[in-house]
Amino acid sequence: MSRVLCLSLLLAIATPALSGELLIGNKSADTVWRVSLEDGRKLGEFATGQAPHEIAVSHDGDTALVANYGSRETPGNTLSVLDLRGGKPPRIIDLGRHGRPHGLRFLPGDREALATTEASGHLLRIDLAGGKIVAEIAMGEGRGHMVAVSADGKTAYVSKIDRGTISRVELNLNAKTAEVAAGEGAEGIAVRPGSDEVWVGNREAGTVTVHDARTLALRRTLPSPGFPIRVVFTADGRHALVSNARAATVSVFDARRKKAVTTIALARDGAEYRDTLLGRAALPIGVVADPKRPRVYVAISGGDEVAVIDRKSWKPIAYWKTGREPDALALSLLGN
Repeated sequence: MSRVLCLSLLLAIATPALSGELLIGNKSADTVWRVSLEDGRKLGEFATGQAPHEIAVSHDGDTALVANYGSRETPGNTLSVLDLRGGKPPRIIDLGRHGRPHGLRFLPGDREALATTEASGHLLRIDLAGGKIVAEIAMGEGRGHMVAVSADGKTAYVSKIDRGTISRVELNLNAKTAEVAAGEGAEGIAVRPGSDEVWVGNREAGTVTVHDARTLALRRTLPSPGFPIRVVFTADGRHALVSNARAATVSVFDARRKKAVTTIALARDGAEYRDTLLGRAALPIGVVADPKRPRVYVAISGGDEVAVIDRKSWKPIAYWKTGREPDALALSLLGN
C-alpha cells in the first residue's frame, strides 16, 4: 500500500473525531449510536443495558454515561459508562436498590455524576472511577425524572412529572432544600447559561415556566402547546429550544426577552411513523444544540431518525437514520 493511500485512510479515520459525534440512544434497540456531525454517517455503536433513556457526556468529551431505565415489566438499575476516546469496552455501574435511573448530569471536574432514580425516589451522586454511590439524596414524595446543574456545580434542580414540581438540591449539603409548583407534567429542565434562571417544560400544561434559580419563584409562563417534553439552550443562552412531542414541533424562544421566535414543524408528509406512547406519530423527544455549528438535532422517536435543523433559517435541512426508537441525544466534541 502506498504512503499516500495510507495517509488518506488515516485522515478518513481521524476526521470524525475532529469534527465531533452525535450520540443517539436507541431505546428499543438497547444501543447508543455514534454518528458523524458532518453527514450523519454511522461511525460506531455501543451496547447498553435495557432501554437507554438518557445520555450525559463529560465536560472533557472522553466519557458518556447512559441511564438503563429497563422495560415496563422489569425496572433497570444500572448505568453504562462509555469510553469515547480510548476504545475500552463499556462498563456497568450497579445502582443496587435504586431502580429506574433516568436524568443524568456530570459535575464539574467529571469525577462525579448525578442520576435520578424514579423507583427509589432519590438523586444519586456517583463516583465514576470507583463505580460507587457516594451520596443518596432523598427527593420526597413523587418521582424525580430529569436533572439540571448550575454552572458552578453547587446546585441541582430536579423535575417531577407526577407532582408537577421543580426541586432545588444543595450539593454541599446533599439535601433537597426547596420544592415548588412548575406546571402539570413538569419534565424537561435546564439552567439558562449565564443567567440565574431555570426553565421547565410542563407537558400536560403545555407551558414552559421560568424560575429564579435561587428561590425557585416563578418569573414567567410561556405557552408551548403540544406536550413540551425537553428544554435545552444554545451555548450562548440566547435561544431556548423546546420539543413538543404530541405536536411534532420545536418551539424556539428568545430566552433573554422571553418571547416566541418561531415554531418548527418536524412531521413530514408521506413519512411512515410507527405506534408510540402517543399514538402513530413522529414523536420528537431529545434535542441538542451544536455549539460549533449553527445546527440543532432532534430525535424523531416514531420515525427512527434525527432531524437536523439549521439555526439561521430555523428549518429542517436533513433527516438522519437511527436505530429503533431514538430518544436521548448528546454531543461529543473534540476539545470540550
